[in-house]
Amino acid sequence: MPGTGNRTNLNNGTKLTIINDIKHAYHNANAVEKIIYLNVFFFLLTVLFTAFSLQWLALPADFDSFLSKPWTLITYAFIHERLFHVLSNLLVLYYIGNLFLDFYSKKQFLNCYFSAIIAGAMAFLLNYYFTSKTGAPLGGASAAVTAIFVALATKIPRYAIRLRFIGSVELWVMAAIWVVLSILQLATGDNGGAIAHLGGALFGFIYAKQMEKGNDIGKWIESIVNFFANAFSTKKSGPLKTVYKSGKRSTSEEISKTKQRKINDILDKISKSGYESLSQEEKDFLFRSGK
Repeated sequence: MPGTGNRTNLNNGTKLTIINDIKHAYHNANAVEKIIYLNVFFFLLTVLFTAFSLQWLALPADFDSFLSKPWTLITYAFIHERLFHVLSNLLVLYYIGNLFLDFYSKKQFLNCYFSAIIAGAMAFLLNYYFTSKTGAPLGGASAAVTAIFVALATKIPRYAIRLRFIGSVELWVMAAIWVVLSILQLATGDNGGAIAHLGGALFGFIYAKQMEKGNDIGKWIESIVNFFANAFSTKKSGPLKTVYKSGKRSTSEEISKTKQRKINDILDKISKSGYESLSQEEKDFLFRSGK
């Protein structure tokens, strides 16, 4: 029929438009949003191929099985079986992760996130290795999300977030409730997931404390990524060029340093006295800087 070919072409064009829209959204997303997109993709993959995902991507509780599938040290963090599990993790990651980016860089977010994935996995494996128990494979981003939550709460504990129907709640209180929920899960028979969450929480706390000293303990993740990026890069570096610094650039750097010092002073004030202690001018300045 004459209309069949037109409908087919229209359907194909619609599919291509959707795919292009998804690609465009992913390309323009920040680091937190890209992690969320990846989790959604792997959740759909898990729903469609549950047996395959659990067998080959989830982290096995048996250490010998893990040695035959070492990639599960990372991939388990993208495997969610239950809709509530993935929604709770990604909602917290969206709000807390984007707030994290106001106080840390994109690279520091990724360093903390992926290092916490490994920290949670190691806590999970060591728990079953030393107790000689058996348990279900580990899946989910909770260890990494918990690390981001705790790291941010450690840096700005008095920062208050306004919740609907509840009011303003300081960040350390929210993080403490999140961690306590994992502690309560230790009483269950198969508590490997709770162990992984607490491993992530411990890493997040240590990460923030080390960052206060200027030491990014997750920087090795960045180094590995850069190594492989450079190894597979097709661009060749040209001859070295002499760069002459201009006075304009120096002035720009001084302005940037002054702005950063002011931000640090405001963050110290929040840490000591809470967000509400800021003047309206300081709140406006912090908001503009975050944008």
